[in-house]
Amino acid sequence: MDRYLVFGHPVRHSKSPFIHTLFARQTQQELEYGLAEPAVDEFAHALRTFFDQGGKGCNVTVPFKEQAFTLVDRLSPRAKRAGAVNTIKRTDDGVLLGDNTDGAGLVADLKSHGVTLADSRILLLGAGGAARGALAPLLAELPSELVIANRTHTKAQQLAAEFHDLGPVTAQTYEQLAGPFDLVINSTSASLQGELPPLAPALIHTDIAIYDMMYGASDTAFISWAKQHGARQTMDGLGMLVEQAAEAFTVWRGIRPGTKQVLRELKRNLGEI
Repeated sequence: MDRYLVFGHPVRHSKSPFIHTLFARQTQQELEYGLAEPAVDEFAHALRTFFDQGGKGCNVTVPFKEQAFTLVDRLSPRAKRAGAVNTIKRTDDGVLLGDNTDGAGLVADLKSHGVTLADSRILLLGAGGAARGALAPLLAELPSELVIANRTHTKAQQLAAEFHDLGPVTAQTYEQLAGPFDLVINSTSASLQGELPPLAPALIHTDIAIYDMMYGASDTAFISWAKQHGARQTMDGLGMLVEQAAEAFTVWRGIRPGTKQVLRELKRNLGEI
């Protein structure tokens, strides 16, 4: 049976085995999907061993995405742009192909919620790996402007300069931000600690769409804050998780699984798996 894994540290909390098992059942694919949690300095050896022993593909999560970028034989264009790999496929000729499905998953989830990206003004909070992975797919949707804000402003400036050839992307400090924005995406991990980015409440209005890449059994701190200040459309990153997994499954198996039923099952079981 074809074998797949998700590599991470820690990774025991990962929902990927649940998601991909449902995808396989839905598409009648014979595969098994497990977890791997090597020590941080043993990832390269664990990855090679997995593929040497016949592994077909894997997902890669924190903290190994940047390291995976350096370990594969070939990179997809979106992985090159993201500077990180979250999906690896062993091709029929033994080549390890590195891909990044995070940004595609984000865009697919936004569209599934009816969010219009073309000609919209987007604010992206954070300038780390999650933001980097999202930029090219977001800019491909032709927004009127994409503004990056980050606590360390120089990081936002560097990221904006790197992606400036793809569209109208700029960097601003939190103090410089002026609305209105159509969409705010929080790519920071602040919600994991129950913290908030230093965003002015005045930027929130009733017609704005709020997206937090983090997720939980209840609203994240950022989503709760946005609702308190009048946002009516709020979304967490659970849908992005499922959509990027569907994209990875398609890379591996050549079949696109449906996501709506899997997302419903995941929401139902979020506190149990």
